[in-house]
Amino acid sequence: MTKAVKMRGPRDQRIAWAFLAPYIILFSLFIIVPVVIAIGLSFTNFNTIQAPDFVGFMNYVNLLTRDAIFMQYVLPNTILFAIIVGPGGYLLSFFLAWCLSQITKGPRTVLALLIYSPSMTSGVAMNVVWRIIFSGDERGYLNAVLLNLGWISEPIQFLQSTAYLMPVMIIVALWSSMGVGFLAMLAGMMNIDESVYEAAEIDGLRNRFQEVFYITIPMMKPQMLFGLVMAVVNTFQVGHIGVSLSGANPTPQYAGQLIVNLIEDYGFIRYEMGYASAASVVLLVLIYTITRWSGKMFKED
Repeated sequence: MTKAVKMRGPRDQRIAWAFLAPYIILFSLFIIVPVVIAIGLSFTNFNTIQAPDFVGFMNYVNLLTRDAIFMQYVLPNTILFAIIVGPGGYLLSFFLAWCLSQITKGPRTVLALLIYSPSMTSGVAMNVVWRIIFSGDERGYLNAVLLNLGWISEPIQFLQSTAYLMPVMIIVALWSSMGVGFLAMLAGMMNIDESVYEAAEIDGLRNRFQEVFYITIPMMKPQMLFGLVMAVVNTFQVGHIGVSLSGANPTPQYAGQLIVNLIEDYGFIRYEMGYASAASVVLLVLIYTITRWSGKMFKED
């Protein structure tokens, strides 16, 4: 028996590597290699035409100490946006998933599809629905309602105003934040054995809040962690919202400018790839740090 197992070992390993090979190849080509190239380009001055010119840490020094736009607008906007949309979208995903787990299968399936669908169609809906709702003339739905109610005397430029663009971006981001993290949480809740709740009720569980904190969350830590990671990553990736709504990059007076917009601006509009790569590395480090720190909350003991 032992001899047969030893003979199968190398063959099983080869089969396993054969199944893993497509994923490893694609992950390396589209994730690892671009990240390594971006890190390398961040130490150069590269305009996509001439050969890269090595400049050391100059791009990072300029970005973090000399770029007034980055320090005064981009970084504060990104932090504010992340603080509200990240935890807000995460808590909203958990709350909606918990609400759906309390109803029957038929309505739950329909409502889950309706809640999840904005995350798949946010780009189209943003350009069609949200720009109509927040349009800066009388034909905009929100302006029309406010004018009819007599609350304003003239239309508000929601998508061009420095006072309103960021709140509108946050609303749209929260609306489209019910993605795969939301589905993972819902699946985790549905897989919890009902007998656990029954036993806890016998042991003295008194209300739904105790049920959530003492049973639901501890029993679905992997799904909670996955939803948390997806919320962090999604928050830093949805920089297209401000550009799509305002129709310009940079956004009006940098009111909705995020790090992702700055990377696109310098990389694909100004063709300063070295500077854009340095900004992308800073964003990568920021996402990694927050993910590692926040992931400790649901670390398995």
